[in-house]
This record gives sequence, structure tokens and C-alpha cells, in this order.
Amino acid sequence: MATDGRTPRVLIVEDDVEIAQALQRSLRLEGYEVRIAPDGEQALTDARSYVPDVVLLDLGLPGLDGVDVARRLRADGDVPILMLTARDALESRVEGLDSGADDYLVKPFERQELLARMRALLRRRPPRGAAALTVGDLALNPDTHEVRRGERDVELTQREFELLEYLMRNERIVVSRQRLLDEVWGYDPFSQTNTIEVFVSNLRRKLEAGGEPRLLHTIRGAGYVLRA
Repeated sequence: MATDGRTPRVLIVEDDVEIAQALQRSLRLEGYEVRIAPDGEQALTDARSYVPDVVLLDLGLPGLDGVDVARRLRADGDVPILMLTARDALESRVEGLDSGADDYLVKPFERQELLARMRALLRRRPPRGAAALTVGDLALNPDTHEVRRGERDVELTQREFELLEYLMRNERIVVSRQRLLDEVWGYDPFSQTNTIEVFVSNLRRKLEAGGEPRLLHTIRGAGYVLRA
């Protein structure tokens, strides 16, 4: 758990799909919420929208390498960074730590050591305050799980809350059904084709119960977007 009792969010920055997905599966089994960024540019975007509690950062990335990503992440905030790399040379470790990484783990590594290092980084991270997310007249507090539309309270199930929070963190971004199922539900969707449609319909109904204008839009053939 994060220091404030929430499920910790992990951003994996790794261009090797097999490694990234194996890490994602392993961490989800441990109770972490996980997102994968395949390159440095996506990592910087996700760091702003996803607001991770810890970043697992591969050093050898296409485009922006891990050192550049670490420097930019550190310039923007204090998120803990655990650098993962096959480079064992002293110079590489020093460069990684000097760029802003908090810790450095050489591949291949044992799963238990990775988890222990992550726990240590999370213990050192100060608790977050209850900063509300807002889109138009819609407000969501991640810490208290309160949702309001104008002056009206909105009662949501846990899954509806998670879906809404994800969409609010990605305001004005069209999010595909596949990505929602992967990031919010965390499983292969193919056997349940109407899962997203049902939850979006219920969420939209609750958000518009007071006659308010639509915030949650369906983009045909592309996905869903939350915008005022």
C-alpha cells in the first residue's frame, strides 16, 4: 500500500513488450495498479496523467533514453524512480543515479528484490494530500472517494469510480476500449464484449441524473473521452 492507504500506482517504462508484460502481471498479483509506457515520450505523458507512486525505468529506450527521462521526471516532481537495466558498468550506474534515479537494479534480477526495493521507495515517499480532479463542474477526490457534479453528490460503485478517475486523469484524450479494459480492469476482454459499454452507460446515467450536459462522450470506432 502507499503511505496514505491507497493502492500504489506503478509506471513501467520498458520497450521490450515481453519484459513489460511479465512485470505488469507480477506486480498486479502483488496488488499494484500498473501502466506500461513503451518509450520515453509516452512515459512523460503518462507521468502527468497517471500520477504514479513509483516509476520502473529501463535505461535503454528508443528515442529519449532512460537518463533523459529520469532528468525530466525529476525536474517535474519527486516521484521515486527505480532504474532497471542490463548495463552493469559502474559508469552506467553512476549516470543513472546522477540523472535523478533513486535506485538502480541490474537485469536479470530476482522478483523479491525488486518488490523489496519498491517497498523501500514507497515508504520514503510522503503521503499525498486529497487533491481533487475536476472536469467542468465534475469533481472527484481520489483519497475520500467523493464525487460531485455541481452541488450534487454522485454515488458510484468501486469500478465506476475507477473508470471515472481514469478518464478524468486523461481528460480530453480519446481512450480506446482495449486500453480501458487493460488499465482499469486488468484482464483480456475478448470473452466479455459488452463490459465497457455497460459501465459507460451506467456512469453516464449517474453523471447526467440531474439534467446536466454530457461530459462522457463516445467516439465511434475510437473509444471514449471525458471533456467539458
